[in-house]
Amino acid sequence: MRAIIPVAGVGSRLKPHTHTIPKVLLNVGGKPILGHILDKLIAAGIDKGTFIYGYLGDMVMKYVVNNYPDFKSDFVEQQSLEGLGHAIYLASSTFDDEELFIILGDTIFDVDLNPVFGRKCTSLGVKHVDDPGRFGVALLHPDNKIKQLIEKPKEPVSNLALAGLYYIKNPKLLAECLDNLVTNDIRTRGEYQLTDALQMMIDKGEKMTVFEVDGWYDCGKPETLLATNSYLLTSLNFQNHIPGVVVIPPVYVAKTAVIQHSVIGPYATIGENAKITSSIIRNSIIGDNAEIDKTMLEDSLIGSNSSIKGGFKRLNSGDSTEIEFY
Repeated sequence: MRAIIPVAGVGSRLKPHTHTIPKVLLNVGGKPILGHILDKLIAAGIDKGTFIYGYLGDMVMKYVVNNYPDFKSDFVEQQSLEGLGHAIYLASSTFDDEELFIILGDTIFDVDLNPVFGRKCTSLGVKHVDDPGRFGVALLHPDNKIKQLIEKPKEPVSNLALAGLYYIKNPKLLAECLDNLVTNDIRTRGEYQLTDALQMMIDKGEKMTVFEVDGWYDCGKPETLLATNSYLLTSLNFQNHIPGVVVIPPVYVAKTAVIQHSVIGPYATIGENAKITSSIIRNSIIGDNAEIDKTMLEDSLIGSNSSIKGGFKRLNSGDSTEIEFY
């Protein structure tokens, strides 16, 4: 089976961090978002994938090749962001007769995929939400087969939001429908939508069902990134004793981090070679090579190579920032 992973998004809601690093490589729970996704896919038996890259794509390619050398990877560039359907259309040249599993590159999920892959038909991950107007939604027949897919409905016709997980049993038909969208310039809200291509598949007789995704963790905004970090840390068992440091689990502290006279946690991720002195860090992510001195940070994202000194503040600083309080 081949995974299709769109990673071309700019991540505008996570600026200033995404000025210097693609969103999918932001550290959460001790590793990049994309690393968590790939670990889940590999555990489910998927050994190859297509990455649709764009902004800072060379960093994505380098990360995948260096950290997952046994994962058979193809890379396709999306030069203009014209919707998820457009991204998958660009990847269609890498489709073969095997099934596909499409997973958005900024969403960490917690679901057992093996029962899904054991199904004999295309199946889409869904989650019950209170605000369906923000998502593509699925309307079901009484037998739970999908009747219709609607992208960001104006009226609340369904609370089953598409969760960004798509198991495709018939890749050739998906490629045909995507080509139809692009060739005939069929857009919704100005973009080529994957939901429109999937609806075409249904109209052509493709059977589709849904599967529940309870563990669906968005990484698109600072507050949701921190919430996802908190969730991931609860599954870790960090046991290292750090002399002179109070550690309140759950936390992740990189082995190369240097911490003195500080309180770390709960829900703190400390990156490689970070240096923290006389500080309190909780519910925050501290980037690689960052230096924190005499500071209390809560609900904060501190980019790599940043320097934060003095005072008790709440910050959202990007990479290579240098801040001093007097």
